[in-house]
Amino acid sequence: QVQLVQSGGGSVQAGGSLRLSCARSGHISEIKCMAWFRQTPGEEREGIAVFYAGQTYYIDSVKGRFTVSEDNAENTLYLQMNNLKPDDTAMYYCAADKVRCPLSILLYEYNYWGQGTQVTVSP
Repeated sequence: QVQLVQSGGGSVQAGGSLRLSCARSGHISEIKCMAWFRQTPGEEREGIAVFYAGQTYYIDSVKGRFTVSEDNAENTLYLQMNNLKPDDTAMYYCAADKVRCPLSILLYEYNYWGQGTQVTVSP
């Protein structure tokens, strides 16, 4: 099994930055790819970035502002968020899977999820 523990959320003003962390433990060799999602109340969970083999795909709304990176020595995946906007306010989740990492969870169930961390951006 794999455990994902998140940290780094908080509140910032528009234009500010936050860095989210997702620490991995357990049977890490099972992981083939990872992804970052976010969700606001009453809305579906939205995939914003997929990380695989050192490469990342970002959705257009965060491209150029958000950056995914990893520290293999610490077994941690990061999401650096710059120039934050009020629309970025959401609960942010990291996820990992043994097979694939689609941006949509409508027809797929990820194997592992972090507990989520709140990001609030004030105007």
